[in-house]
Formats: sequence, structure tokens, C-alpha cells
Amino acid sequence: MDIRKISVGPDYKSGAIHYIVGQEVLNGKYFIHLIQQDTSSSSIKIWIQKKDEIVLWKEFNSWVPVSIEYNINF
Repeated sequence: MDIRKISVGPDYKSGAIHYIVGQEVLNGKYFIHLIQQDTSSSSIKIWIQKKDEIVLWKEFNSWVPVSIEYNINF
């Protein structure tokens, strides 16, 4: 399943940081290309893109509270 959005932090409404696929980051120079759940390392990775360049930007380990929203395709 495709991840659409993650929210990182203990309080979803007031304290979490939200990352959404397609969101501009780093002063609009990059956008979030992919949010990926890595089962081998029990982490969530955020990949960003600028033109043809895709790089790993952030990785959250399992001890960090994360809420995951998936794309639902009907």
C-alpha cells in the first residue's frame, strides 16, 4: 500500500509534524517524492526529489511515535 502522509510526534493535533507526498520542503527546492516503510530496519523513510535527483532525506525509527495514512484507491 502507498503511504500518503505521516505524522511524527506524540500529539497528532498539536505537536506532530506532518509530511505529505508532493509537499514542498527545504524552501521549495525539493518535494517529497516517496514515504516508505522499511520492514528490515523497522523505520519509515522520506525520499525527496529535485528534478531528476532523488535522495533520502529523513528516517524515523520505530521508537518515534508515527501515525501513517495510506492512499485508498477505490
